[in-house]
This record gives sequence, structure tokens and C-alpha cells, in this order.
Amino acid sequence: MSSDLWDKPIELMIDSDHFQSVGNSRDAVAYLMSSWPTKGGKSFSAARRACLGAIDGKVDNATAKRAFIRAAMEAGILRP
Repeated sequence: MSSDLWDKPIELMIDSDHFQSVGNSRDAVAYLMSSWPTKGGKSFSAARRACLGAIDGKVDNATAKRAFIRAAMEAGILRP
């Protein structure tokens, strides 16, 4: 069974003083579904599909991570 850990966690801005670290596809799906600032949109849907696919072993982790980064950038929450 392969690990679903990403090579480097992605940091998201919750507010100006707080950050959330996301280090794998399971955490990414949980964050997308519970804490994402805006539901819907092309990048949000693509990230959700890619991360769910990575959990199922149908999508590689790097692809899921890239999709999650794109969605975070679109939502304006990717920490620089």
C-alpha cells in the first residue's frame, strides 16, 4: 500500500495570523468539504476529484497536489 503523503505540505491562509497545513489527499478532501471558503468552481471540483482519485489509488499524489494548489490559488488562500 503506497503512502498518500505529499512530498511537502501545502499551507493555506485561514486568516492573517493563522495557517492550515495540508499534507495528503485525505486532509485535502476534508478541508475542501468542510472549510473551503467557496464551494464549486472548476478548480474546486477538479481538486476534489483528483484527491478522491488519489485516495482510491487511481490518481497519483503529485497530480492531486497540483490540483489542490490550483484550487487554493483560485480561492486566494494559498500561503505565499
